Amino acid sequence: MAYIQGNTGVWEYVIGLEVHAQISSKAKLFSNSSAEFGAEPNTQVSLIDAAMPGMLPVLNQYCVEQAIKTGLGINAKINSISVFDRKNYFYADLPQGYQISQFYIPIVQDGYLFVKTEDKLEKKIRINRIHLEQDAGKSMHDQFPNLTLIDLNRSGVALMEIVTEPDLSSPYEAAEYVKKLRSLLRSIGSCDGNMEQGSLRCDANISVRKKGEDLGTRCEIKNLNSIKNIVKAIEYEALRQVEIIENGGKVDQETRLFDANTGKTRTMRSKENANDYRYFSDPDLLPVFVEDELINRLRSELPELPDAKIARYVKEFGLNQYDAEVIVADEEIAKFFEEASVGATPKIVANWISSELFAKLNKNNMELSDCKITAAMLKKLVLLIETGTISGKIAKSVFEEMFESGHSPEKIVKEKGLVQVSDTNTLEPIIDEIIAANPQSVEDYKNGKDKLFSFFVGQVMKQTSGKASPQMVNDLLKEKLSK
Repeated sequence: MAYIQGNTGVWEYVIGLEVHAQISSKAKLFSNSSAEFGAEPNTQVSLIDAAMPGMLPVLNQYCVEQAIKTGLGINAKINSISVFDRKNYFYADLPQGYQISQFYIPIVQDGYLFVKTEDKLEKKIRINRIHLEQDAGKSMHDQFPNLTLIDLNRSGVALMEIVTEPDLSSPYEAAEYVKKLRSLLRSIGSCDGNMEQGSLRCDANISVRKKGEDLGTRCEIKNLNSIKNIVKAIEYEALRQVEIIENGGKVDQETRLFDANTGKTRTMRSKENANDYRYFSDPDLLPVFVEDELINRLRSELPELPDAKIARYVKEFGLNQYDAEVIVADEEIAKFFEEASVGATPKIVANWISSELFAKLNKNNMELSDCKITAAMLKKLVLLIETGTISGKIAKSVFEEMFESGHSPEKIVKEKGLVQVSDTNTLEPIIDEIIAANPQSVEDYKNGKDKLFSFFVGQVMKQTSGKASPQMVNDLLKEKLSK
């Protein structure tokens, strides 16, 4: 458990997260308008989305099913009856003057996920609920200096709000939880988890307390859009609250925003309580009845979930726990890995993905989908190493060329003459010549200076432009230097 060091001793973090996950649906929650991201402003707005008089919402069954699948993925109870409520508040980009949400009886309750703590221990994080709700529109303040523009394309898009209990005890745990949840959502297919585009957003409720004391006053940090910002916002906000309390002040319950440029939080508005929203059941929508038959069908449609996949990668493919977790964290990477491992050694494939491929993607700020290297190409590269056609060192230069050009490894090896030299008749004369040219080093090696062996290996590699088989060079040198 992490602590905040104050002037009066150590303080504990108490953190609960509300994750807003946009459901991967072509249509919105209550209309057939497109939910596609990136369209021209106000081009995907039906009369229902714009809240024109007399328009009635029609529930999208697919969105309900995706919420149920997500509930099954977090080991939760699926309520046989759930109800939509009106949450009343004013935003310029909320055309109805209320948001259709679920307050009293949500679709999903009482789930959990396990996360790894800083000490690599498993910790159970309780999930209070998943409720369905419609998103608001978007206010744009940066188009004109004195005007705010409204884009209603997002209005009515289906969201799952996934709410934890205050079980998280550090920024690290909060980050691990969001990563674990995002991986699960992507695996199920209920949300693409793209935080940059806003399809996954996080509100963090943060308070501090001395060990054994009651919960403190919480502040909510709204709309955190990256794992890094979640960590920074929690760290800053907790320290801010400790300083206020230790200086004799009182933490106000409020909603705050995090400024990524300054690394600080600032007041947005005083924090509302549930009764401020005047919740009541939406009279335009009937209760949602979920039968066991539907739940069983959706359970049977679930893919292999991340925890099960990690266990399989460790057991069947021989990966260590860390590599398995890194690969499974991204569904696209996991599919890439499995395809590249067919016929090749999975452990070697995993090493190339977690080291060379990830390094290239991060350096170039790229997604896997933008990369020219396919799973089939990586598999062929690994097979060239395994068959002794090229060395691991040569493979790295081949990989660089593959990444830049998109050419197959066989083509690159052939065109650049990179085939590994593993012929004894070719290597022996080179080694004999090097030994004859360095009699003093040979004598010193035989007198116990074992480190000189790497000198001879280096000379052979230099003579062969790095193409000599390392194993064969080692074997031949040991044989000849022992005489």
